[in-house]
Amino acid sequence: MGAFVEEPIYAQLARVGKALASPIRLRLLDLLDGAELTVEELSEQAGVPLKNTSAQLQQLRAANLVATRKEGTRVHYRLADGSVSVFLGQVQEFAEARLADLREEVAASLGDPEVMRPVTVRELRTRLADPGVLVLDVRSAAEYERDHVPGAVSLPASQLRQRLAELPTDVEIVAYCGGPYCVVSPKAVRLLREHGHRARPLDGGFARWRRSRPLKP
Repeated sequence: MGAFVEEPIYAQLARVGKALASPIRLRLLDLLDGAELTVEELSEQAGVPLKNTSAQLQQLRAANLVATRKEGTRVHYRLADGSVSVFLGQVQEFAEARLADLREEVAASLGDPEVMRPVTVRELRTRLADPGVLVLDVRSAAEYERDHVPGAVSLPASQLRQRLAELPTDVEIVAYCGGPYCVVSPKAVRLLREHGHRARPLDGGFARWRRSRPLKP
């Protein structure tokens, strides 16, 4: 049998795999899912040095996973289009189905699913008109203004403890934050439960809700 000769088709397919083969780049894609951020903002939010962040973004751009917009001297990054977000969701769900270690890490970070009892996107869609359900967006006010679940109430996690008295006690609260691995809404749910509220997180956060919507043409 002769030596394997790399075929151009597979070499091109591998470009996407190579772009995703980095925890830092996956984290940057998650941060850009539904947002437009500068290199400086991404560096701060990801906790990665500015020079390294810029280098990682260039690799994502080379694979056409992110796009840019210049405003003066500042460069703003975003996902190339909605299909990138959907693809990220598929990768994450596929990996969780295949990797027990990943499921364990997710449970350690977000809480035991049997205890947290996350609400699926499909379930929430059927309950949006239910007066016995309060959907709570615990992201920042700016993120809420950009896009949110219809009918959701904005209450940033940083204000939740101080404003607990404003929340009704006769409803079930569904809290959500950004992406599928965001720890903010599970923390909010634990705080709400400690103060007598019935509360559950939204499985996959707002990212999964947004990915479930039809792509714009």
